[in-house]
Amino acid sequence: MTITGCSRTDTGVHANQFCFNVKTESSIRNIGFCRGVNGELPNDISILSCEDVPLDFHARFDCKAKEYIYRMHCSESKDPFGADLAFHYRRKFDTEKAKYASRFLIGTHDFASFCADCTNVSTTVRTIYSLEIENSGDSVIILVKGDGFLYNMIRIIAGTLIDINEGRISPDDMPAIIMAKNRLRAGRTAMAHGLYLNRVFY
Repeated sequence: MTITGCSRTDTGVHANQFCFNVKTESSIRNIGFCRGVNGELPNDISILSCEDVPLDFHARFDCKAKEYIYRMHCSESKDPFGADLAFHYRRKFDTEKAKYASRFLIGTHDFASFCADCTNVSTTVRTIYSLEIENSGDSVIILVKGDGFLYNMIRIIAGTLIDINEGRISPDDMPAIIMAKNRLRAGRTAMAHGLYLNRVFY
């Protein structure tokens, strides 16, 4: 039995929603599939739903858009209940400065500067539909929706916004960083455990 997932991901990255397809000749009902598989999975994975699709459906190539979250805990003190579930950033995060810088990323661009390894893709052009930054107390969330993402793209965007927060990069440098198509021009790659695949759209 071959399982086809909607996305590849790095070690340490999380998913609030991850879709896959599998072909089977079993007559088991969808609810029975969910219950049966959940009975065999570890506690940190759960099947949420199951539905029938056409035989030519492909979880990766039929995907129309994806939404990612990068989660940060911005405080000197760590969150003991959020270990490995958010990046512990020991500074205040200027969300207004980050919002100003991130608006340059919205739209269709060549995102080569935000790709850790572009050798396995035919094009580095992607479209970001929306990029929102929200904060509540010590929690900061960067929410990005696009038609697809390059290797480490969200983590590099988050890392660049962190470098902007620290004054290493000016918010007004973002257009030049995009135009450079050079990974060395963008900021750091943020830690993997702050990243979540949040939603997949078909």
